[in-house]
Amino acid sequence: MEELYVFGTGNAQAVRCYNTCFAIKDGEEFFMVDAGGGNGILGILEQMQVDLSRIHHIFVTHEHTDHILGIVWMVRMIATAMKKGTYEGTLQIYCHPDLTDTISTLCRLTLQSKFYKMIGDRIFLVPVEDGETVHILNYDVTFFDILSTKAKQFGFTTVLNNGRKLTCAGDEPLNPDCLRYVEESHWLLHEAFCLYEDRDIFKPYEKHHSTVKEACELAESLHIPSLVLWHTEDKRPACRKELYTAEGRQYYSGNLFVPDDREIIPL
Repeated sequence: MEELYVFGTGNAQAVRCYNTCFAIKDGEEFFMVDAGGGNGILGILEQMQVDLSRIHHIFVTHEHTDHILGIVWMVRMIATAMKKGTYEGTLQIYCHPDLTDTISTLCRLTLQSKFYKMIGDRIFLVPVEDGETVHILNYDVTFFDILSTKAKQFGFTTVLNNGRKLTCAGDEPLNPDCLRYVEESHWLLHEAFCLYEDRDIFKPYEKHHSTVKEACELAESLHIPSLVLWHTEDKRPACRKELYTAEGRQYYSGNLFVPDDREIIPL
């Protein structure tokens, strides 16, 4: 059975949990999405027993620090494994066309040349266009521009091996012009910056984010069977799941998931 490996669930300023990033596990291989903002991703992968040699496909959604900087560490560690002979094949890093130079520059400025030179040799930056479909593992993954108000960002949609459609809407509220990608999804991965009752404290709208209430109302209106909420504030991590679930249940009747870091969700 495919599984959703939740590496991190926090927003950009989270200090009590890691930044939001995840992977879909299919068999022994992983399709990874973002890597958070630092080398914390390496410890999380180790704790979740995710072998780097099983990651051959990574998608970077956009340029913000909490999504892109961990990629430098992934490149470094995988390039090291390649040189040691413990990593077979190539690493494909997918992103929108404007992001390839950014990732390459970050790696060039921060990594030793012996690792940076692996880019273009066995590590490839693969630009994808809005609406383009790429075959990754056993999936046909369609990438789409979420029409971000802050920085160009792509989400994706795919159909799992069990026939269920899964859509990652990025880290901003779903733009109505992107509804065609989300419709008929069984799984929706959506941001929820804070509780609706806490909106005056965290000011999600100023940051172009939504609350639990709005994310759940959206999923309910689209008849989404399963909703995952993350990219949240982290002021009360011990009770976040309980609080977010309680508010979400008022607006959404499907299967609601508010995962913690390092949680695994069967798909």
